Amino acid sequence: MAMKKQGDLIAMERNKVNNKNNFRRFIAMGGLLACSSVYALDAQFNDALRAANASNIALLDQFQEQMQNDVLGYYPEYWKLNTNLGFQPASAIISFAQRYPQSAMAEKLAADYVEEKVKLASFAEAKPVLSYVTNPDQAESCAIAQVRAKTGDSLVYAEYKDIWLTTNSQPESCNGLGRMMLSSPLMTPQDRQQRLWGQLRAGQSGQAIATAQALGLNLSLAQLNQIQANPLEYLWSATKSNDADYAYLIYAIGRIADNDLTNALANLPRAVQDTPQAVQQYLYRTVGYVGGTTVMKNGFNRGVLNAFDQSYGYPFSPEEAEIYARQSIRFGSWESLIRAIDAMSVTQKQEDRWQYWLARASEQRSDAASKQAAQQIYRRLAQAGDDYHNLLAKDRLGERYNHKPYDEQPSSQDIQRLNQNIHFKRAFTLRDVNAPATYTNREWNWAVRQAYLQKDDGLLLAAAKRAHDMGWYDRAIYAADRTTSKHNDTYRYTTPHRSNVTSHSYNAGVDPAWAYGLMRQESRFVTSARSHVGAGGLMQIMPNTAKLIARQMGETYNPAALSEMNTNIRYGTYYLSMIQGQLSGNAVLATAGYNAGPNRARRWQPDGQTIAADQYTESIPLLETRDYVKHVMTNATHYGVVLGQGPQSLEKRMGAIPVRNTP
Repeated sequence: MAMKKQGDLIAMERNKVNNKNNFRRFIAMGGLLACSSVYALDAQFNDALRAANASNIALLDQFQEQMQNDVLGYYPEYWKLNTNLGFQPASAIISFAQRYPQSAMAEKLAADYVEEKVKLASFAEAKPVLSYVTNPDQAESCAIAQVRAKTGDSLVYAEYKDIWLTTNSQPESCNGLGRMMLSSPLMTPQDRQQRLWGQLRAGQSGQAIATAQALGLNLSLAQLNQIQANPLEYLWSATKSNDADYAYLIYAIGRIADNDLTNALANLPRAVQDTPQAVQQYLYRTVGYVGGTTVMKNGFNRGVLNAFDQSYGYPFSPEEAEIYARQSIRFGSWESLIRAIDAMSVTQKQEDRWQYWLARASEQRSDAASKQAAQQIYRRLAQAGDDYHNLLAKDRLGERYNHKPYDEQPSSQDIQRLNQNIHFKRAFTLRDVNAPATYTNREWNWAVRQAYLQKDDGLLLAAAKRAHDMGWYDRAIYAADRTTSKHNDTYRYTTPHRSNVTSHSYNAGVDPAWAYGLMRQESRFVTSARSHVGAGGLMQIMPNTAKLIARQMGETYNPAALSEMNTNIRYGTYYLSMIQGQLSGNAVLATAGYNAGPNRARRWQPDGQTIAADQYTESIPLLETRDYVKHVMTNATHYGVVLGQGPQSLEKRMGAIPVRNTP
């Protein structure tokens, strides 16, 4: 019966294919020319995708033959190869990559193949494919590193010290790479000790035992479990005579800090008593790090920064240095901040954000050389771009962001090149046939990346213009955001529904530039956008929030209204105004509140004295909200230019953060 059903399905699908072929031949002979795009060759994509989802290889074989000359013709073969990918020969992956060079799906196929082979420990089979992976994400990068190491390139480990010391959640391929590094002679006893203590700090008992064994140190899982059950009791009776004792002590103080930060801070003097200096420093580090990463639960505590200061001298992992820096920023402890940035990795400290904060800290010093160094950093950042830290640097120099809206246009040659570009043709075709966004966006983003790598601003502008003109605003922004020297604010900071946005913003008493900045970050102007938690529409309003707004406005709530552009904007601007009123009238607080909830934004306000908005923003304990505030306020500054509001100051927009006023 199952075989008969399979045969019937193949026959039905074959008839559909034949019918489409007959339709194409009819069109080729001149019939129905006005409708020739209805069943373009590429409309088979969705039929082929359904066959792929059903693992119907026989049908995919047919689609591969029928679509071989189509712009989307490589998909059936891609889906076939992706079936049982880990058991495909490397030659098949390489053949695909060579026939479709520098294409989005060849890149993905090669990267996924390497990951699958690493899971199967087939490192030698993966090696020939490595050169076809040109844009790996973190998981793929760690898989590639494993292959390189297992096939003779042991020096690769030196490139992955950050992975080695990471205790935050990371892909399994990175965890596997860390385990492989344990046996490398490149890892010194000091490296292994730092990894061990970090794992103990994080409560990772199983991983810590494995690392300890590489150091010739036998830790007992039973003992760690006993400490976990009652860490304070262990702390008061702990022996302190050897490396194992010190390891148990670090584990114990970390578990106390997890459960009761105040108790951990109070018991630190007893914990460090009679221990070597390095152990003392790491005991302080443990409480500092745990306290710095549990702000959501414990709030900001000056004792946490003091613990970090006491820990200085023992090497920092990148994640430890970053938390130390944020605690320093929060409390305006500028010398601590300089030490934290100095302890970062070379690549980490060169990031714009840490360069900006190094300048902020250096200018607080009294000597002329430090102030001059700060000004040099600000000038470099101010000239390097127009993102968050670049705009803040302009403000620190006393400059304003002031120019006519950029309006560079693609040339006719650029548009012609766009029509001929295979990567963009795939993306536009996928959108035309209403393919799933995962495929459409992957092809688009890949096309943009290729143009960006070539610094081809003309091609990027041509793509952005076409996407913008067809209302594909999110992809237009994605392309226009990546031009190097030629910019167009109409595409990059587009203003759809302008009359609605400005009128509802003014009615609600909020700046339309701010409303646009938030909308751009929330939905990229995709009216049908839905988040994983149920927020919807241009301003991504939660249903419960919409019910509250409707009640406040004296309206009957209608769930369908959230999908309607005008209502969504009206509700969003009203809510933004409402929480701004609740949060001292401050735009940064309201922006944080829009993303994380007004109660959280209020809880993060200072207790004792006003702080600068950049300090508040950088110390927001949620990464999503921290980045969200930066993006929205940066967007608002650009929209101020686009809307003709005159010279812009990001610092002025952000204001100062007042002391918390509990309602």
